Amino acid sequence: MSEVYAVRRERLRERCAAGGSAAALVSRPANVRYLAGPAPEGAVLLVGGGEDLLLCAAPPAGQTAPGRPDDTLRTRLLPAPAGDPAVAAAGVAASLGVESLAVEEHHLTVARHRALGSVAPRLRLGDLGGAVEQLRLVKDEEEISCLRIAAEITDQALGELLESILVGRTERHLALELERRLVDHGADGPAFPTAVGTGPNAGRGGHRPTDRRVEEGDFLSVCLGATYRGYRCEIGRTFVIGTSPADWQIELYDLVFAAQRAGREALVPGAACRDVDRAIRQVLGSAGHGEGLAPVSGHGVGLEIDEEPQLAPAAMGKLDACVPVTVEPGVHLPGRGGVRIDDTLVVRPEADGGPELLTITTKELLAL
Repeated sequence: MSEVYAVRRERLRERCAAGGSAAALVSRPANVRYLAGPAPEGAVLLVGGGEDLLLCAAPPAGQTAPGRPDDTLRTRLLPAPAGDPAVAAAGVAASLGVESLAVEEHHLTVARHRALGSVAPRLRLGDLGGAVEQLRLVKDEEEISCLRIAAEITDQALGELLESILVGRTERHLALELERRLVDHGADGPAFPTAVGTGPNAGRGGHRPTDRRVEEGDFLSVCLGATYRGYRCEIGRTFVIGTSPADWQIELYDLVFAAQRAGREALVPGAACRDVDRAIRQVLGSAGHGEGLAPVSGHGVGLEIDEEPQLAPAAMGKLDACVPVTVEPGVHLPGRGGVRIDDTLVVRPEADGGPELLTITTKELLAL
């Protein structure tokens, strides 16, 4: 992986040079990990100015940093109490004669940005913007392999839950059990807080599990994901509890399934992100559910669970091959419940078989 990290940093140096900056200070944790490998919490990366440098605050006594950074990268461990590694990095850049430094203004606080200027007043600070996020957009096959394993772990955890007794258990209990199963199967941890909704809570966007118990005839919606070596995936499924689904449940489920299929089929290299979103919304809108839909119908995944690109009505840009995204339409009927179907896929050209489905738990409407 050392060569991979070195190539990524070189690409960033080229972007900095094109923007008129001699060096870059990377502070956003996911971006540091992308360029340097697993690093201690709070570490920052100085790219350019001679030799790349990872600056870390000394870990607390008795604790070790989570993972190991690139072995070929020079690391400076700041003695405690050392203050802010980003401020220290600015001082290093100034001492090396760097005149301009691009920083991640979208991640730094105002106070932190001022501190950088005060420690190196002659250093011209510019905005790196989303340069690293843009580099992260297209994944290499090693990254996709990590996502694939994360999806396998997630499918395993969900599959085991579906084989257990569900009636009478609370949303909160089911969510905790799913997260435990993710870790049991080798996940670093959950990719995000697991969502479980039953009855009138099913299919609600942003729902947090409650003490409501699963009842016969309920819709049960579940949204979870595993993190594996830092990479995160997402799956969402909806089921019926105990009995054969009611007519309205079948109708609603079939509608969301059709919308999800339309979105998956639209995932081709070169497709406009807003067009994929439109394909999903047209199916739901034609059935009278155009109002109250989530602002996005999918998003990128990787070292963070919500990355670019966004599949939304006003989204800019087009999809590239090897970009992993979610497709996650849902409809919620207040007081009755709803359906959400969510998959993680990798955009692939038609010659390679089209979009690669990573989350493979059945999308059949099961009665559990």
